[in-house]
Amino acid sequence: MNIAIVGCGFVFDIYMRTFKAHPELAIVGVFDLKSDRMDRVCAYYGLERYASLDALLNDGRVDIVVNLTNIGAHFDVSRKALMAGKHVYSEKPVTRNLQETQELFAIAAINGVRMYGAPCNIYSDSVRTLFKAVGDGAIGKPLLVYAELDDNPIHLMEFEKVRSPTGAPWPLEEEILEGCTFEHVGYHLVWICGLLGPAIAVTAYSNELIETKAAGVPGRSGTPDYSVACLTFANGTSARITCSVVAPRDHRMRVIGTDGEVSTDSYRQYRSPVHLERYSKGSLSARKLQVLRNSRSLGRLFGIGGRRMRLVRNWKSNAVEKDQSVRSSLRTRVKEWVRRKEVYAQDKFVGIAEMAREIRAGGPQYLSPDFIAHLNELTLLIQGAGPEGLATRPTTTFAPLGPLPGTQDYGTGYLERLHPTLLERIASR
Repeated sequence: MNIAIVGCGFVFDIYMRTFKAHPELAIVGVFDLKSDRMDRVCAYYGLERYASLDALLNDGRVDIVVNLTNIGAHFDVSRKALMAGKHVYSEKPVTRNLQETQELFAIAAINGVRMYGAPCNIYSDSVRTLFKAVGDGAIGKPLLVYAELDDNPIHLMEFEKVRSPTGAPWPLEEEILEGCTFEHVGYHLVWICGLLGPAIAVTAYSNELIETKAAGVPGRSGTPDYSVACLTFANGTSARITCSVVAPRDHRMRVIGTDGEVSTDSYRQYRSPVHLERYSKGSLSARKLQVLRNSRSLGRLFGIGGRRMRLVRNWKSNAVEKDQSVRSSLRTRVKEWVRRKEVYAQDKFVGIAEMAREIRAGGPQYLSPDFIAHLNELTLLIQGAGPEGLATRPTTTFAPLGPLPGTQDYGTGYLERLHPTLLERIASR
């Protein structure tokens, strides 16, 4: 399926890290208002450029427009593309307000095309494995979700020096002015709501704690750099999400049930290890000892933290298993190997690939318009909660998504694979 990309900034290069793993997609051209950025990416990746957005939208070869513009331009670019009869995949958040998001879906329906939105980490192997464990009943009835999205103290990280492979600067000013919640909380909302269904109540708090986040953007930005939200779901489960650029990096994801918990360590590492623990008297009692709580290796002997589970693969797992760089020196390949193993292995193209597969098959949209609008509303509520906080009910809802495509028939259930350790059995007596 043919795609055209609007926006050639920093995130463009992040998408292109895994493009080679998607041969079913062809980039017919790119456009950016900054001609120097177009020149750089076209020269680096061997792509064609459009003279204008209208030229891109009038190209009959283009099936999908991928909107990677800055947040302020998302609505206008997506609206024009949908009205031109193109399917659209937009970076997050889809728009700055719920009414615009709903308008885009209405335009898509009128024109017989589809509107999709990032993030796509719900399709990662780690999230698939987490969904599979919960679906198998391995943790009993889900009761509580803890999700952390602390992304390091922004004022100490010198992000102004960060450049993409084609020289695009990290969008420091936009990240600060839009706020970490608006930019990032969707990474957790997408999998939590995908797993639990719609939230029916929100209690949230947000604040700006760091006065100057970078030398180039002095003073307060007016947007929160810390937020916390407690969500209540229609199925009775609760979730707590934190989001900040204040605390050191912490991307833990935990689903806690009546009989155990399943956890993983990063939304940005699509094959991050997943651990499954069935609670027992022995493992819960062992937590009383500091030495066992603080030592992963010793704690595992008593069942603390559970067992590392075999990851559920999908048709695009290979995208993050090996170097997909367009240009790779030996030094770059080594750096990429370390990054994939330890830091970051994200396939941003998989959302577009899933979109294209659904369009070709003519099936329903898994991440439905109602689902995307719900994520948009929750993001806005959490971002705007303010220091006084809020307690409210969302106006949007959606039909539960059901199992992730491709994981319904994944062999033996995880519950049958779990057996308590010898020391855990002894401690349970």
